[in-house]
Amino acid sequence: MLNYKSSLFNKIKNEEVRVNHHEEDAVDRVAKELFTRMPASLSNRPIVFVCIGTDRSTGDSLGPLIGTLLQEKTPQSFHIYGTLANPIHALNLSEKLAEIKAKHINPFIIGIDACLGRLKSVGVIQIGSGPVKPGSGVNKDLPAVGDIHITGIVNVSGFMEYFVLQNTRLHLVMEMAKTIADGIYHTSKYYEPKYSFSKLKWTMDHHNQEQTN
Repeated sequence: MLNYKSSLFNKIKNEEVRVNHHEEDAVDRVAKELFTRMPASLSNRPIVFVCIGTDRSTGDSLGPLIGTLLQEKTPQSFHIYGTLANPIHALNLSEKLAEIKAKHINPFIIGIDACLGRLKSVGVIQIGSGPVKPGSGVNKDLPAVGDIHITGIVNVSGFMEYFVLQNTRLHLVMEMAKTIADGIYHTSKYYEPKYSFSKLKWTMDHHNQEQTN
């Protein structure tokens, strides 16, 4: 499970971290990196995940697949928007963001989206500070989303991006979605606003000790 080190909390949070989805510890790495970028438990800011994409394009379905997996796991500490049943995409993104900000007071938003990249980076999950910029890979001008972001490189950029997204392997997208959703779910089990930092750290250390016994 999670093995947090105190040094993680002193790292430069602006650095974008890259995790290959098939690494043995990919889920734990996603969970750790996400946790270090989230606000302190006592801040009481609602944690909102905005999973962007559409099920009409295989490559662009990463976001709503993650939202659906998280909805099934029902992490009580987090609010999930964007699923296969109710996707958030180019046509309704601005409206959904306005709804989220009206419903939640000072939300901390994590934007999730698929993206294209270099061939050797396909399958890589990126976690970093600042918003995700949906549609930038296909020349769409859409609102930036999130205080931090999680993106998954699902295919190669540079030529006929719409065609590339539509012809991305579903197996790859599903495996990446599972890794990201599992990482978020692991984080949710330890992220409870009612806990102080010291109690949270004790809980994780105690759990890790049990795992090694």
